[in-house]
Amino acid sequence: MAPTTTLVHAAQAPGGEWWRHAVIYQVYPRSFADGSGDGIGDLPGITARLDHLVALGVDALWLSPFYRSPQADAGYDVADYRDVDPIFGTLADFDALLERAHGVGLRVIVDLVPNHTSDEHDWFVAALASPPGSPERARYLFRPGTGADGSQPPNNWKSIFGGRAWTRVPDGEWYLHLFDTKQPDLDWDNPQVRSEFEDVLRFWLDKGVDGFRIDVAHGLVKEPGLPDWDGDTSMIEGADGAPDGAATPDGTVDPDDVSTGAGDPGPMFDQEGVHEIYRAWHRVLAEYDGDRALVAEAWVEPLARLARYVRPDEMHQAFNFSFLTTRWAAPALRRVVTASLEASDAVGAPTTWVLSNHDTVRHTSRLGLTEANARPNGIGHGDEQPDEALGLRRARAASLLMLALPGSAYLYQGEELGLPEHTALDDDLRQDPAWWRSGHSERGRDGCRVPLPWAAGDPGFGFSPTGTTWLPQPASWSGYALDAQQGVAGSTYETYRTALALRRRFDLGAGSLAWVDAPGDVAPGADAAAVLALVNSGVLVLANLGSAPVTLPADATVLIASAPLETSSGITTLPTDTTVWLQPAR
Repeated sequence: MAPTTTLVHAAQAPGGEWWRHAVIYQVYPRSFADGSGDGIGDLPGITARLDHLVALGVDALWLSPFYRSPQADAGYDVADYRDVDPIFGTLADFDALLERAHGVGLRVIVDLVPNHTSDEHDWFVAALASPPGSPERARYLFRPGTGADGSQPPNNWKSIFGGRAWTRVPDGEWYLHLFDTKQPDLDWDNPQVRSEFEDVLRFWLDKGVDGFRIDVAHGLVKEPGLPDWDGDTSMIEGADGAPDGAATPDGTVDPDDVSTGAGDPGPMFDQEGVHEIYRAWHRVLAEYDGDRALVAEAWVEPLARLARYVRPDEMHQAFNFSFLTTRWAAPALRRVVTASLEASDAVGAPTTWVLSNHDTVRHTSRLGLTEANARPNGIGHGDEQPDEALGLRRARAASLLMLALPGSAYLYQGEELGLPEHTALDDDLRQDPAWWRSGHSERGRDGCRVPLPWAAGDPGFGFSPTGTTWLPQPASWSGYALDAQQGVAGSTYETYRTALALRRRFDLGAGSLAWVDAPGDVAPGADAAAVLALVNSGVLVLANLGSAPVTLPADATVLIASAPLETSSGITTLPTDTTVWLQPAR
């Protein structure tokens, strides 16, 4: 009997824009490479290591914030959107990085943080020096307090980092900060705010950047009146795995049924007014040549609602956090991939896959937990410690599955080395504001932000010429260092390099996807439903998430596997927690 095939996504060529199929590498500047020797990564350090990205085979890099900032939240508290913080270098250093990147064929996306500024931004300094009701205060969300003497906050909103979302100033008014007290939220109903950020976009576009990743893209507009809300803001930026959703009889999935598990966004997120802002920004980018891109960081559910951010006249990409949060099970992954493609296809946008970033526990460690792909807010002493070997095995399988999917994909620095989370970081070294604002109940994001290991035998693993690192690296990372993996067949680094080359060779990012039946000749005790089987651009991809090996087609050529395959008596099998790309015989 012929295998059952369900077409989910047909290859489209709406214009061939680079961002529709690109692999983009996230650089977290303070932890990528240090050129100055002070132990903090910087722009010259990134420039000096761009050849690594070229050799890896990515198409672009995304730079997390490098703007002038007091660094209360690692640069996501911006004091000047048109300047480089001295710890990272100068504007001339940025220009040199951009020129070098473009010279070696890499595009550059920069981070933009429009929901809030630093409390040291000139605007907020002026607001504090001005009276209630002044134009200076109107750029932010200042409100009178409640209660007989105004000593209570204007509403009951909580900060995502813990504690209340309001701080009182000496004259009695309160200002809103959905994150840290040093990150006051802007009022996007103010035309001056909108004009300022369009000018900021043009400043960097004039320099030649290829796009912007928009921080908290779903948060700029708040519900009028700022009503009380009894929901949990800690759920807004992720949750402990996504519900499975339900498949329809024809194998499709309703995008309204698949989510991140983030729940009700509340009156502070995903308001209709954000879309007007992004339509205006789209028009700004359209003034420039080169297919400039806007990328939404929007923890929005369900997928059908996320797709509204990437309609033809709004943003170009939106991170697929539903994919990132889906539990390690073949049916759940099939459902989220299907729903993601259907939702993005409905608006003519690519799906933008991601497994790790600077805000989440690395997927090498999440997948090694007892509840695979649970999303703890950091891991430290006293917490469940991941199974490092199991986590890496599953992470390699997950990454190979992701890179086989049509659309764009993002890699977080170090995942090409198989880096795990630093799960034993001393708590007194933590710098994430979530650690102290949560009353030490959330260890935060420092564990995924530890400086990269470049050379196994060097101090600081070659991160800095002085051997200094702003956060300590685990001693075990010597085995993950780049030079320990280069040229080593089967290493995580070489696996990524091979996968990216094959992805480009078969044009998988611009391809089509069809689900097919898993091989019927599974080993005794195996469950065919635990195997993901898909075809993209003629490549057969099998991911075995079950507990028993699966026999591979005898006439297929192995292109790449995330772990060694097993061969006995001329029969090759796919072990558990392994993904393989095959080229079927013609």
